[in-house]
Amino acid sequence: MNTPVVIRSMEASQIDALWELQLRYKAEIGEDEPQAEDKERLARAMEAGQILFYGAWDGNVPVGCCSVTKGFSTFDYRPCGVLEDFYIRPEYRRRGIARELIRFAHRASGVSSLTVGCADCDLGMYRALGFTVPLGNLLAYG
Repeated sequence: MNTPVVIRSMEASQIDALWELQLRYKAEIGEDEPQAEDKERLARAMEAGQILFYGAWDGNVPVGCCSVTKGFSTFDYRPCGVLEDFYIRPEYRRRGIARELIRFAHRASGVSSLTVGCADCDLGMYRALGFTVPLGNLLAYG
């Protein structure tokens, strides 16, 4: 944890590093562990551009990630995105990495807005990260 954390896009070739974070994320939120075929489907979706991943790195160690799935919104007639897979390893939390990761994902994905669906217990965190525009049961960023 001595090096500065760097945030960058993740490619399908980095599926092993991403998969490590996916396994940690799923375990922390109590979801079933994904299987090998899930990893293969995820890599194919990344290669096809169906989902974009962004990662936070401490040297060569992945410490956080999020994904953006792009769509199009007639709210402003521009590309929009849905944020998912948001995870920061516990020992890296409360260091501003989450905020930078969200900003980077918003900018790099080229969407005009990001929406996120979340559990009630996560609502305060997402609001603190900038998701403040109410859209029914969703919140928008940007």
